[in-house]
Amino acid sequence: MAGMYEDNFVEQLRQGLSGLTEGWGLSPQCNVTTLNLSENATFKAVDPDTGQPVILRVHRPGYHTRQEIESELQWIHDLRREGIVATPKPLARKDGSYIGSMFAAGDNRDVVAFEFMSGAEPSQASDGIVAGFRELGAISARLHRHAQGWKRPGTFRRKTWHYETMLGSSPLWGDWREALGLNAVGMSILERASRALQKFLADFGEGPERFGLIHADLRLANLLVDGDRLGVIDFDDCGFSWFVYDFASAVSFFEHEPIVPELLESWTEGYRSVAPLSAADVAAIPTFVFLRRFLLTAWVASHAETPTAQSLGAPFTHGTVELAEAFLSKTER
Repeated sequence: MAGMYEDNFVEQLRQGLSGLTEGWGLSPQCNVTTLNLSENATFKAVDPDTGQPVILRVHRPGYHTRQEIESELQWIHDLRREGIVATPKPLARKDGSYIGSMFAAGDNRDVVAFEFMSGAEPSQASDGIVAGFRELGAISARLHRHAQGWKRPGTFRRKTWHYETMLGSSPLWGDWREALGLNAVGMSILERASRALQKFLADFGEGPERFGLIHADLRLANLLVDGDRLGVIDFDDCGFSWFVYDFASAVSFFEHEPIVPELLESWTEGYRSVAPLSAADVAAIPTFVFLRRFLLTAWVASHAETPTAQSLGAPFTHGTVELAEAFLSKTER
């Protein structure tokens, strides 16, 4: 998919959206601009008649089925109805459906729309980041508690994030062996780390007390701070995985920084203010942080066309190998 998000490609998506916005009751003259390019392409449409912005998410073909997208929206609707978390409302089309479809840039693409949510992405260097992780821990606990008690629709389908779909034989984000700049020495180290993670996860288990429906991508880019409100956006990767994996995803791309242990302590405190979290689960979280970093290394290689991947490149792989050596020094003793 190299070159996927080049200017011409993004412009084709934008033009396709311009012909689709009327389905959500927007003016045909609305201004559509690029907001973010990652797993999907996200745009902001501003209706000149109302001045109200709407967020449009163009799904990457071949990743989620329509049933999976519908299931994501079903969870969001129930979370909002129950007041579990501040998250944008999915917007229905004029015909009552929630998913639009367009042919753009040579492929059929599903599109969903959300209300605009105010706020800014928190910074890992901000003075309030530790307190913010306490609130994020409480939010995570509420999400998990809701998921455990929610009677899901019979048609509900989301992906499962476990060893086989992360690092194993059916990787959802690509084969980590294709990591940018990975040499033979690094390959050997990561192979050992992969086997160690496989054993750890098998021993840790997938019991209902620690494995269920989670957001799975609570990184800072998917959080919006506005005053005292911490909003959560982008449930696109929500699926079934270990509950503590939600902390690991929250420190994505800065998991090696010295502040992470303090953030973990704060997150755990916030989580336990809402729901129990065993000492064994807390002790396992650093391993899940490394698992997430390992998975992101595969993502960077398989999404090399995205701005995030291009900014990280081979040095990200080299850093993962260093973290793998540290991980193995503890597990292979």
